[in-house]
Amino acid sequence: MRSKNIQLRALEPNDIDVLYQWENDTTIWHLSNTLTPFSRFALEQYVMNTVDDIFTTKQLRLMIDIHKEDPVRTIGCIDLFDFDPVNQRAGIGVMIVKKERGNGYASEALDLIIDYAFNRLKLHQLYSNVIAGNTASLELFKKKQFSVIGVKREWLRHENAWADEYLLQLINNNS
Repeated sequence: MRSKNIQLRALEPNDIDVLYQWENDTTIWHLSNTLTPFSRFALEQYVMNTVDDIFTTKQLRLMIDIHKEDPVRTIGCIDLFDFDPVNQRAGIGVMIVKKERGNGYASEALDLIIDYAFNRLKLHQLYSNVIAGNTASLELFKKKQFSVIGVKREWLRHENAWADEYLLQLINNNS
């Protein structure tokens, strides 16, 4: 999947080092409910055993590359998770490395994955969970026509305080 500046692609063995760095970055653990570090071995096993069939694994992780550069550079990932083919829905999450945020790459990645989810997978809806203090993500999802449909009060413990989490949803009106 490709847009003006980025491409989404399947995981490759050479992604293990960058995944190891991202998954062990404690400053973003609260976004994925991570509690313990990932070993390099565990990530190797994950990448080597990843089946790109979302119907089997109920999830799909795609790497986000800037394709206009030589060499191509990986700047993030986007996930579909909790894939439910019966009810035609999935969760969605996106992560862009800090130094590349604000350049529109997450927006392009969302456009690509929304198109894939609605037109290829024939999903009826996508949802996302966003911590209340993450205004950039809230605005991004709202820009893509996701609606806030609920607030989970004091849902996450972050920086020794309780934080609300928003539940956002996008309905495919063509399904």
